[in-house]
Amino acid sequence: MHIIISNNSKEPIYEQIYVQIKKHILSNELQAGQALPSMRQLAKELNISIITTKRAYEELEKNGFIFSIVGKGSFVTEQSNEMIRERKMQVIEEQLTAVIQNSKEIGIKLPELRELLSMLYKEDT
Repeated sequence: MHIIISNNSKEPIYEQIYVQIKKHILSNELQAGQALPSMRQLAKELNISIITTKRAYEELEKNGFIFSIVGKGSFVTEQSNEMIRERKMQVIEEQLTAVIQNSKEIGIKLPELRELLSMLYKEDT
């Protein structure tokens, strides 16, 4: 598992870890039942506080991506297709909310935004 921490990012370090581990899980790079590095080990590898890795793992567990067994460690939770789709829809909604806000700030109207979305959507297919 490869995690990159950016000190220049506006995101807190725990959130950077959370996002990257979540991405590894959703892309199936980390599979159900697979053990994650211990919080202490990950903190050492990334040269950060164990409190930071603990917070990232707590967020992952709270959101159903991992589960922990006392004395054994943290493991990837089995993800159902419905669960993955729901989480991805939530991310899309958050991103679109940001896009809408940015569009309103610079005066882009809904028809123009729809046209842009249609063009970009067609380019990827």
